[in-house]
Amino acid sequence: MTDESGLLQQEGATEETSLGYMLKLAGPMIITTISFTIMQFVDRFMVSRLGTAALAAILPAGFVSFIPASFVLGVFASVSTYVSQSLGRDERRECSSYCWQAIYLGLVYSAVVVAIAWPAAPWVFGLLGHGAEVIEMEVIYLRIMLYANAVGVFVWASSQFFMGIHRPIIMMYAALVGQAVNVAANYVLIFGKLGFPAMGIAGAGWGTFIGVTVGAGVRMAMFLSGDVSRTFESRRTTRVDFGKMAGLLKVGLPAGVELMLNVAFWGAVLFWLVGKFGKESLAATSAVLSVTNVSIMPVVGLKIALSAAVGKSIGAGRKDVAIKQTGVCLRVALIYMGLVGLCFLIFRDALMRVWSSDDKVIGIGVNILICAAIYQVFHAARTVYSGSLRGAGDTLWLAIASALGAVVVLGLGGLLIVEFFPQLGSLGPWIAATLSIITVGLANRWRFKSNSWMQIDLFKSRRVGVPVENGAAAE
Repeated sequence: MTDESGLLQQEGATEETSLGYMLKLAGPMIITTISFTIMQFVDRFMVSRLGTAALAAILPAGFVSFIPASFVLGVFASVSTYVSQSLGRDERRECSSYCWQAIYLGLVYSAVVVAIAWPAAPWVFGLLGHGAEVIEMEVIYLRIMLYANAVGVFVWASSQFFMGIHRPIIMMYAALVGQAVNVAANYVLIFGKLGFPAMGIAGAGWGTFIGVTVGAGVRMAMFLSGDVSRTFESRRTTRVDFGKMAGLLKVGLPAGVELMLNVAFWGAVLFWLVGKFGKESLAATSAVLSVTNVSIMPVVGLKIALSAAVGKSIGAGRKDVAIKQTGVCLRVALIYMGLVGLCFLIFRDALMRVWSSDDKVIGIGVNILICAAIYQVFHAARTVYSGSLRGAGDTLWLAIASALGAVVVLGLGGLLIVEFFPQLGSLGPWIAATLSIITVGLANRWRFKSNSWMQIDLFKSRRVGVPVENGAAAE
């Protein structure tokens, strides 16, 4: 069975190891991630107009809300792995079933997170040692984002499905619509336009919630209708399947732990340790992280596309193709990130002046951007190799390497630098962060070159000739 309406047609398809093929697959994802980065940039720029305290609050609050959400995102990466490998095996019905199982898992998890995190919010930010003014704003933003993340379950699961079936164009259009709504809603609600009251940082949170809800609606409408429904039978595979859930968790749990640890340690170490040096250091860190997202998010888009491409190649029994696809993506990422790092180094003062007029904030941020310039190419290697290994299902290794980088190099290293070299100020934790990225980047390269991932078979426990599920009753 062939799907002639898809992005990548089986008949007459271009060479799957060519740069053109990979960019055609990755292009919509790169546009999606760039647009998301721009949306975040604009949102945070709007919040920065509210003052230094608001700028210091929004990114720590966003990080804390993203810690539990990152676990779901990591687990859901296994959706693309299973879907793409099922596509390579020409098992179309299984693709949509994996998406439904992820949605069910995500909704249960989100309900638990809201019940725990809502009352704990003031205590969490109090532990970080931020000032009372900043904590009040952080709590407001976090609580709204908990609702946005619950709706985001539909966004994340369906997005991994569309990437797995090699139709990223659907994700791109849905994301652009949701992000445009987000920016517009933020402007209206933050500053009180069109008759709405000025809500400040709460307006930023509710604007994001509205944008996420619209994006989820567009994706689910596409998932349940038209050619997608006919080809992948998405309306008929809604039955709960604990076997598939177990498979998703087996591959996805390490990825979820990996991503959550990274987010937690980057948030805790940077915002806790940086927070010790005052709100100006926090504001500078928020600005730098916003700027550096411009560099990494396009490569994240390339990584997501590479995971789907590698998964499909492995499902079709072509591991040699997967190796060549990885090499093509790595070259693109290294060139791009190298150029961005050079721009960070040359234009660091101008970049910081976009975010703040406070000379102290600018001075701190200029030094931090030097670290960001150094680690760009290593971040490229880390991200690309991670995408390839994830497509093969080698998520346990990724979790171990990432945990060592986060806990030992970033966490312990950051504490030691602050303790023994306090004169470095907020630059100290950023030096540890740079070393962490370099370490994990080199470790992921070694793992890929070892070819250990070639021994993984996600479907080896399935009996030949026995369908995984009978499906829902016929319409």
